[in-house]
Amino acid sequence: MLLYSIIMFLASVPMFIVSILIYQGKTDLIHDYHQTKVTDKVAYGKAFGKAMLVVSMSLLMSGIVSLFGDTKIVATISLTVLFVGLGIGIASIIIVQKKYNKGIF
Repeated sequence: MLLYSIIMFLASVPMFIVSILIYQGKTDLIHDYHQTKVTDKVAYGKAFGKAMLVVSMSLLMSGIVSLFGDTKIVATISLTVLFVGLGIGIASIIIVQKKYNKGIF
């Protein structure tokens, strides 16, 4: 499970950095067609950055949980944390897109 933890950490760090940059106002990191109808770029960036932070934290938390052992129960809990966190994060991104861009695309 150590390899899984390393992979999750390496995947979460870039996402965490990008989410912080978007939160700070660098909405140009989000593709243009996701922002065609956005009028309040500051609020959009903050909301999108928070949603991406949830995704990156779910990766990190899943990796941390997997460090507790090599048993099936630990693996199950780790994957549950991953999938629940990704679900919440992706749902948050969809909500932000619908609120600020009047649709997903």
